[in-house]
Amino acid sequence: MGTFGDNSFSFGALGVVFYNTWWIILPLILYALFDALWGDFAFVYSKDSWASKFQFTVLEVIPPRELEKGPKPFESIYAGLSGVFTSYDTFTKWTMGALAQDRFSLELVGEEGKVHYYIRTHKKYRHLVESQIYAHYPEAQIFEVEDYYNKYPKIVPNRDWDLWGTDFVFAHPEPYYPIKTYDRFQEDFTGEMVDPMASIIESLGSLGPGQNTWLQLVISPISEPDTVKAGKVLMDKLTGREAPAKMGHFDHIKDVFSNAFSALFGGEIAFKTAAKKEVLPIDQRLTPVERDIYKAVQENISRNNFTTKMRMIYIGKRQGFDKTNLSSFIGAIKQFNDFNMNQFKPEDISKTYGKIFFKEGIAAMRKRKIYDRYRRRNMDGDNIILSTKELATIFHFPHMSVKSPAITQISSKLGAAPPNLPVQ
Repeated sequence: MGTFGDNSFSFGALGVVFYNTWWIILPLILYALFDALWGDFAFVYSKDSWASKFQFTVLEVIPPRELEKGPKPFESIYAGLSGVFTSYDTFTKWTMGALAQDRFSLELVGEEGKVHYYIRTHKKYRHLVESQIYAHYPEAQIFEVEDYYNKYPKIVPNRDWDLWGTDFVFAHPEPYYPIKTYDRFQEDFTGEMVDPMASIIESLGSLGPGQNTWLQLVISPISEPDTVKAGKVLMDKLTGREAPAKMGHFDHIKDVFSNAFSALFGGEIAFKTAAKKEVLPIDQRLTPVERDIYKAVQENISRNNFTTKMRMIYIGKRQGFDKTNLSSFIGAIKQFNDFNMNQFKPEDISKTYGKIFFKEGIAAMRKRKIYDRYRRRNMDGDNIILSTKELATIFHFPHMSVKSPAITQISSKLGAAPPNLPVQ
């Protein structure tokens, strides 16, 4: 009887807590729902939405032959593209749906053994893209072309076509941990650079008739202050200098409810206090490997960074569809992995296969979904963060040492017209 009375009192106390805090909890829940639902509506579905005004174009970039430059010039190209970052006012964000930055899509496409470089961009940025490329590669050629996606069936899989695809995510939870970059691809004996593009080109160039592999990196610039802020938090964490975690409003509410439930079942009540942490000197804090990680992270956050959706699709006619082509390409992507820092891995939820029940139906649904997301250059879901150096490592023109007939390149150099050419 006494226990029931105690429980009744505890339930009453819990009711008092809910009664006095609902005005804090309910608005937060409603705001989260509004943020999730209204953003998508305003960005995509509204008549005057931000997305409805977008106009895109696809540019094919043909690299010059006998290129002696490495990937480094592409760092400057991506740094130039990061200049499109725009700060939108609150009214524009919530009435027009300007909740995302403008984006570019870098696409390396293997079509039946031929390799093409494409960049999909807003039409208003076409001149920016061209000027950045010509500034570093004046002999390159750039053409506006129809989206190559339109040459393929609208719905895949179907009776004649099949595909396999996945998004890539980072294995490490810290997004600013770098991958293996181009400056670390060297021969031990000669010290010469080994172009990481070689294995990717070889994989794409080995495809047979009716077989195609597409690599897509949809990039959107991150503001420099945001990178600096996130980088400082990470650097402090690596060196053990991070400030003790402060208890926010949610933490206090959670603490109150936790103790209320503890009192309900006769437990002890103990409110949390901020923990104090002893900080050791950096020389004692870091091992030699951790020092290397510290330097690499520090270098990574010193550059412009992009929110990136990285995905690939292997699409082909069922006659000749061979998943060993897929293994070859993913193996080429794995060359960028550094097990002390960061690695690419296929995101399980995006992979086009089914498990246990209704395997074929689920696999087909996933295939159609990723195929459509590729077409729309969609960035929904988990993204990764890549610096200009990391992007330059993955997507750059091949060095002259990469000898492959699969690469679409200009056949000759373009020269200026002679000064004495008669003009009519």
